[in-house]
Amino acid sequence: MKALDLQPRGLLRQHRNSDASGNCAILVGAGSPAKRPAQATELPLADHLADLAVEALIDEADLSPKPGLVDRRGNGAHHDMTLALMHASALALWPCLRNMAEAARAIGTLGQPLRATLGQLGREGEAAMLAATGGVNTHRGAIWALGLLVASKALDTQADTNTLAARAGRIALFDDPAMTTQDSHGLQVRRRYGTGGAREQAQQGFPAVIGHGLPQLQRSRAAGASEPHARLDALLAIMAVLNDTCVLWRSGPTGLAAVQHGARSVLSEGGSATLAGRRQLRRLDQQLLQLNASPGGAADLLAACLFLDKAGSL
Repeated sequence: MKALDLQPRGLLRQHRNSDASGNCAILVGAGSPAKRPAQATELPLADHLADLAVEALIDEADLSPKPGLVDRRGNGAHHDMTLALMHASALALWPCLRNMAEAARAIGTLGQPLRATLGQLGREGEAAMLAATGGVNTHRGAIWALGLLVASKALDTQADTNTLAARAGRIALFDDPAMTTQDSHGLQVRRRYGTGGAREQAQQGFPAVIGHGLPQLQRSRAAGASEPHARLDALLAIMAVLNDTCVLWRSGPTGLAAVQHGARSVLSEGGSATLAGRRQLRRLDQQLLQLNASPGGAADLLAACLFLDKAGSL
């Protein structure tokens, strides 16, 4: 598994554009971005933000054991996804995410032009994802969430996490005139069950992440949990409150109730770092596999959480 872990991160360098003129840049290993033209030894801001976003996707995919989801153990409740496919998809999104950051820097302000540009770049990213995965939708929700957050950070590199998420929500409130009205799974679930999905989460400033995922990540770290356990707890905190349209599509309200109740049960036992919490986590995983339930929306938001955790301290 070691090669599988290291290879995707090493491949990030192959996606970087060598022409960095005019971009804000970050010294590799430094804390704050240098507000001056990029030099040969510096990484352009857009490249750095794309790196952070892709690394968040890879970290989410690698995190194990995730109930019902693709991870290092196997495919979870999915029959068309593998960990290698998740890695390939994440890497294919690097140019899209870099271009979104560059567009935000170039446009420089919130408004319809930025929203329309991000929408077009997102559709190009989705096409790249589908080409890399042979038509499998691995990260459509993540393109939406991370694209907004990357653009928000590019607009103001000094903004804190809450401000980043709130600004991303303001971008999401603008309509995309070129967006198709295709009958997606999320739209069908919204009509059937009256619940919002990824679009609503973004427009509200990612409340499941800001109000639950990130605070739990910080609490678990403060309690002495390892980083993988802290990230699992953050995922569970999101699962416990999110009306996940991926779960509703695959297993209906019964599946959603199982996801939310099971996630709360793990956390009430002290989280994934405790023996009792791990027992509950195994039970939840088994239950979700039986229900064919996969909390894919929560997984996308965990990637957003991990991105914000790193990008918020630039």
